[in-house]
Amino acid sequence: MELWYSEMHTKDVKMSIRVDKQLYSGKSEFQRIDVFESPEFGRFLTLDGIMMLTEKDEFIYHEMITHVPMAVNPDAENVLVIGAGDGGTIRELTRYDNIRHIDMVEIDEQVVEVSRRFLPQTACRLDDTRVTINYDDGLRFVRRKHNDYDLIIVDSTDPFGPGEGLFTSEFYGNCFDALTENGILVNQHESPYYSDDAKAMQRAHKRIKELFPICGVYQAHIPTYPSGHWLFGFASKAVHPLDFDAERWNALGLETKYYNTELHKGSFAIPNYVKELLENAM
Repeated sequence: MELWYSEMHTKDVKMSIRVDKQLYSGKSEFQRIDVFESPEFGRFLTLDGIMMLTEKDEFIYHEMITHVPMAVNPDAENVLVIGAGDGGTIRELTRYDNIRHIDMVEIDEQVVEVSRRFLPQTACRLDDTRVTINYDDGLRFVRRKHNDYDLIIVDSTDPFGPGEGLFTSEFYGNCFDALTENGILVNQHESPYYSDDAKAMQRAHKRIKELFPICGVYQAHIPTYPSGHWLFGFASKAVHPLDFDAERWNALGLETKYYNTELHKGSFAIPNYVKELLENAM
């Protein structure tokens, strides 16, 4: 008998992955957590039946959400990461020696525990001495911060359930206040392809654009996310995402599988249909 994991991307589109076995299934206070083993994608994590990451393609997401802002501001010292319980974003950030402190805010401690146990590829740097893990609601946590962070990365789930508050105007306004003068906000920005995802992307973009004088969107191809076409938001008080020193970043000698400084520039060249969606964001 074959076992398959299936996820509905729309009511008419379904993605399925053949599964060798289920490694974990549990329900926390906030959500259902499952880990599967598959022949094509290795181990993968789902929350409430929605794909969060696979061992095979997680590097794309985590490199793009981290190295794009770090290339723009390689002097960032204090970083806030909201979500990211799997540890992948933390893994990439801790590769920068100049970062002095990382506050990670994850609402669900069980996600971190499951990731440590079953996903060591991503959770391998959660014990770095520069990392403080705060089990708290991200919206509540950031309200208490003012001019504290050079970079905020919102590595959240989709805009419903535990992650819903991380897509509100209040949250983005609190992030603005928590950032330093040259601070950068980066968030996972959903997919522009299917209509429901595109509407969520438009709402987030509109709310961020109302607050930040510099606001852009960049993209990556992530095979196991809906449509494979995924967006990230970049917002800042003062620095432009294409105004960066590529030679300086390359001199760091960081080995990456997806990100490079040429791709950095190209990732902000978005298709016309996405431009239209952003321009018409309501």
